[in-house]
Amino acid sequence: MCDQTFLAITFGPCDSCSENRPLMNLYIKTEPINYCSLCMEIMACQGLASGETLKSLKAESETLRKKLEEERKKLHDVELEKVAEKAEALGELNMKTRRTLKGHGNKVLCMDWCKDKRRIVSSSQDGKVIVWDAFTTNKEHAVTMPTTWVMACAYAPSGCAIACGGLDNKCSVYPLSLDKDENLAAKKKSVAMHTNYLSGCTFTNSDMQILTSSGDGTSALWDVESGQLLQSFHGHSADVLTLDLAPSETGNTFVSGGSDKKANVWDLRSGQNVQSFDTHDSDINCVKYYPSGDAFASASDDSTCRLFDLRADREVSIYSKDSIMFGAASVDFSLSGRLLFAGYNDYTINVWDVLKGTRVAILFGHENRVSSLRVSPDGTAFCSGSWDNTLRNKFLFTMTAYPGQRWANCAPPFGTPNHGQM
Repeated sequence: MCDQTFLAITFGPCDSCSENRPLMNLYIKTEPINYCSLCMEIMACQGLASGETLKSLKAESETLRKKLEEERKKLHDVELEKVAEKAEALGELNMKTRRTLKGHGNKVLCMDWCKDKRRIVSSSQDGKVIVWDAFTTNKEHAVTMPTTWVMACAYAPSGCAIACGGLDNKCSVYPLSLDKDENLAAKKKSVAMHTNYLSGCTFTNSDMQILTSSGDGTSALWDVESGQLLQSFHGHSADVLTLDLAPSETGNTFVSGGSDKKANVWDLRSGQNVQSFDTHDSDINCVKYYPSGDAFASASDDSTCRLFDLRADREVSIYSKDSIMFGAASVDFSLSGRLLFAGYNDYTINVWDVLKGTRVAILFGHENRVSSLRVSPDGTAFCSGSWDNTLRNKFLFTMTAYPGQRWANCAPPFGTPNHGQM
């Protein structure tokens, strides 16, 4: 049978019946073919055993899903907020405005930090990709893409290259140099090619491989040097909108979220979907691993952010309030994992206490939806991009504790890489 099907914006001859009809992309052993809806139904019925129908198989699938949910509920013996009752409450957060990064002519759609904790790359609807010095606010490099809506960008681990893509369906890699006047477009390398828009990209733990997600319903792992497809991941039934690589050094798993309301965890080596969570009520716009790699958070158009524990195989907390009526577009954790920053479509950033599930701060300043948010690699600052065309200085913060506050005693139960910092 097939790995995955999804709607594609194509019209042409069917690979089976040769009739000109609206087509759907069908993957058979990772090989894409184009079938019309009639031929797809015929093919789906060919492997049925005697007495089986599509209706009976759907009913069986639903029964199995309910059984899995029942088994999960048996393990749901206590709530995270209950366990965290004795944890010390967070004090007032001292967050200071530092920089404003202005230069894009339209909505900022994505941004990423360099490992040097100083440089930022951002992409925008204006078709520009800009590399910034976050300390001086200077633009170090600028690339004009052949398309608007550059929806994804990422810094290479070495800091010597950036990747970006969007409505061109490609992921392009640009090597960087110290010569700020160098023509980066001349060194452009097209690495990945999808059949629909590129929604996200991230390098693995080296500059040699890159992971992409797309509106064609798939994610894929590519070799940067040769542009060869190393592994494809099929399991979403609609656009894949976001992905995040596990923070462990091996980095053998990643999580993706999509318009099918699902968050899937994947094994990079086998290409298999190893865990799936479908508790959201609308599109999942962003996913982000917890610093220890044992959990991840998601942001959705259903106005909630949620925390999923991979070891418990279930959702453990929901971050929401009745007063929040707009969707969440982006999330990221503080370095210890105690705080969760979430950017919303109502122009605000909400700061949540991961343990207690309470909101500890609301940050204002952007004049349009907050589309992207990232904490710096050392955890001392974070930057947000918005549809108001800026990466706002009011949202590039230093995070410190007042004297007497003991952040080391506030660490979540998932394990933290650095208990001394928020």
